Amino acid sequence: MSLAFNLSPEAALAEFDALTARRFEARAAPLAEEVAQNVPIYGAEACLEAMAPPGGRARLLKEWAGVLGSGPGVLVLRGALGDHATIDAATAAFEAIIAREAADSAGQGDHFAAAGANDRVWNALQKLCAEDPALFARYFGNPLIAAVCEAWLGPHYQMTAQVNLVRPGGAAQEAHRDYHLGFQPADEAARFPEAVHLLSQHLTLQGAIAHCDMPVESGPTKILPFTQLFGPGYLLAGEPEYRDRFEARCIQLPLAKGDAIFFSPALFHAAGENRSADIRRMANLLQISSAFGRAMESVDRATMCRQLYPALLGLQRGGAIGAEACDAAIAAAAEGYAFPTNLDTDPPLGGRAPESQAALMRRALAEAMTAEAFEAALAAREAARAP
Repeated sequence: MSLAFNLSPEAALAEFDALTARRFEARAAPLAEEVAQNVPIYGAEACLEAMAPPGGRARLLKEWAGVLGSGPGVLVLRGALGDHATIDAATAAFEAIIAREAADSAGQGDHFAAAGANDRVWNALQKLCAEDPALFARYFGNPLIAAVCEAWLGPHYQMTAQVNLVRPGGAAQEAHRDYHLGFQPADEAARFPEAVHLLSQHLTLQGAIAHCDMPVESGPTKILPFTQLFGPGYLLAGEPEYRDRFEARCIQLPLAKGDAIFFSPALFHAAGENRSADIRRMANLLQISSAFGRAMESVDRATMCRQLYPALLGLQRGGAIGAEACDAAIAAAAEGYAFPTNLDTDPPLGGRAPESQAALMRRALAEAMTAEAFEAALAAREAARAP
């Protein structure tokens, strides 16, 4: 395999060693509460306070973008979901889905562990919305999670989620990078030019919400800060010398229930082994895509909009959800980008882009459309977009 980025094997290893020897200074993340093992830790309440003054949100998002891009590539939000009743309700919903799917599939297990060791709920985003739209609104109606997504990807991002439940004895993963190029074999990734290798990590953001306390023995994600900066990493992450270095230098941060970790998809990382005696480690793994990229999972967002709108309308009328939380829930469910579309039947009248699903949903709530009126408007919007 030819090595890209004009580096010899020796020079590549030297660059990797230099990157992983870096130290992240707390002054580079002034809004963080602390820096632990090169990872800035942010408190949810402090972040909400920092976002309140004029310009405060922009300052926080700029700091997060720097941490994820040129910094260690990872950050933690303590208490990102501070409402444990909502987390517990979502856990119960996910466990019910797991039980149903296990009965239907005879317990096929997860993609990196033996049957019975792990359970994975693919497209947990849409499944939670179908299971309990009001719970979905409370869970994903989170301004902080929306802010992290926007810090890295900008507006109109596409949320997807996969729940992972790892029982005691669940195996560890090997070091890897994630979607897009991280999901290609090295020989296939080598066909893409260097510019695409540098672009790939800017198209997605990885995250995980802890649904239980996760001490190190339960196997929280192993990460190696600064490795998102290693140019040929998509080609070399699977090579033995790099995996050996990863295992020798990686860190694991314990998480509490409701904490969230976010990191660049190019960061070398791997789920840890669950060495605990009795911890069923459950995390909701978020993979968020740029409006300009392709999400990994197919999501029926029109159906989600139909399911979610009456719940949001009721929560809004009852004063149970604020404007920022409502926007965050819409961003998680609806398509925020107007393209691709059929410009013959869906021309951008009055602007450069037609109305998106998310924009329609926000307008419907502002106008207090009935659920029936919203469904009709959504159906007309989807028909106009069809080829």
